[in-house]
Amino acid sequence: MRNSRKLLAIALLVILAMSLLTVTGLAVDVDDNGVATGSAMAYSFWALVPPIVAIVLALITKEVFSSLFIGVLLGALFANNFAPVGTLDSVLGEAIVPAITDLAGNFMFLVILGILVVLINRSGGSAAFGRWAEKNIKSRVGAMMATFILGVFIFVDDYFNCLTVGSVMLPITDRHKVSRAKLAYLIDATAAPICMIAPISSWAAAVSSYAEDGQGFVLFVKAIPYNFYSLLSIVFVVAIILMKFDFGPMRLHEMNAVLNGDLYTSGDHVDKALENSKFNPNGKVIDLLFPVVVLIVACFIGLLYAGGYYDASGDYFHQFQGAFSNTDATVALPWGTLIALLISLVYYWCRRLISFKESMEAIPTGFMNMVPAITILTLATALKNVTGLLGAKYFVAGVTESAAAGLFNFLPAIIFVIACILSFSTGTSWGTFGILIPIVAAVFGDPSTQLYYIGMSACLAGAVFGDHCSPISDTTIMASAGAMCNHVNHVATQLPYAGCVGIICFVNYIIAGFVQNAWICLVIGAAITICTLFVIRSIVNKKGVQAAA
Repeated sequence: MRNSRKLLAIALLVILAMSLLTVTGLAVDVDDNGVATGSAMAYSFWALVPPIVAIVLALITKEVFSSLFIGVLLGALFANNFAPVGTLDSVLGEAIVPAITDLAGNFMFLVILGILVVLINRSGGSAAFGRWAEKNIKSRVGAMMATFILGVFIFVDDYFNCLTVGSVMLPITDRHKVSRAKLAYLIDATAAPICMIAPISSWAAAVSSYAEDGQGFVLFVKAIPYNFYSLLSIVFVVAIILMKFDFGPMRLHEMNAVLNGDLYTSGDHVDKALENSKFNPNGKVIDLLFPVVVLIVACFIGLLYAGGYYDASGDYFHQFQGAFSNTDATVALPWGTLIALLISLVYYWCRRLISFKESMEAIPTGFMNMVPAITILTLATALKNVTGLLGAKYFVAGVTESAAAGLFNFLPAIIFVIACILSFSTGTSWGTFGILIPIVAAVFGDPSTQLYYIGMSACLAGAVFGDHCSPISDTTIMASAGAMCNHVNHVATQLPYAGCVGIICFVNYIIAGFVQNAWICLVIGAAITICTLFVIRSIVNKKGVQAAA
């Protein structure tokens, strides 16, 4: 811990010393791309350095807040050529304040959902569901499979998925001694990857908005069979649950949970307030299921409403398709959660499970439970803003275009890697395929060819993979919040699992560039995934025997 603090202190002092070398400079000017015009480091590899520094510091020091802030500060210094006044202006005016403004809808969604989770727990619904699960889910495998199935079922939006699956399954996985790190992985692996292959989701809408007019929905659907990361993640999760083994840092967390009953292993117990909260002993399973069902229906209707479904004319299918192409999740999800909260309050009052005073006390408690996630999300978005100020995505886009010549059949694999790097560094899937989709379309040209859709799928899959691994990704942060897991623990334990699937996907995209048949490639990918897990399990078991000897 002392070494970590020293490292953070040294990093701050170095940055401060560098900023004092230049004592002039005000607010930075930007070009048409929103990139700092006077920065000597814009449109270059230096644009990726701030997120890389933030990620490395977070993994070494285990301090997420300070690491992210240092990344923001370093990016602002780069954008302003180390001028202190301009740097301060950029940190506040172009990074943190815009992040808060842009995330207002997400904050509202998180806070309302946090309140709803507290109400569900105090009503006794979670405790009743735990009692039911104790009778019907009799093993750790059953608890993990139930978490996976629920994650697949809630495919509308990744934020909604993370927090809902976490709040519902947490009491059950705790009872069966599934570590919080493993729960966070199961949630994360069924959030963005599932949304990325669900035609009715906010992700489908986002992809559609970046494609040519009228082609977005068709593009998304045709790209699904080649989205190897999402599909092979499903194979990987099911296989590792049924094979009953873990590897990497996750193995330590799972063994500690099973043998010692310690679900955390390291880091703070982030849900102490929740653990100590009182609940009504008269609660029933319906008191958990009813709010969750209302939440799903309300959010689904909210997505349609925000997309203009009820204002559109024409046949129902095209109205439906158009609504999901134009929807705004930052409006729809707060809309849906607010309705679900109001209905749930009335329901609990009528059932006499929670008094009016207790329901009002749940508001600040729910807000406080979400403060860490909101803080990380704000700093991560601020870091994304300063990388945008440095033109990181345009630098990566240029690298992509320059790789096109002479490597046509290898392009899907190359695009996958570039999308991974960009998404991992910036922490955003949507921003990644937003910049790469037009480039991929221009590179492959003819949308009637299989290679066109393979390239598009590689772009989408790479964006999801990078987002899945990145400590500054909003979905990764939400998965930590949903599982009430230390964020650094979640990142460290998930990385080997996601990386394993990512490497297999890279190989599969090389094969797909030549074979150009989705089903053959999927069979090959699934076989490689399962064989890889058998090999890893054999190595892990062999090391375990040697250690015991």
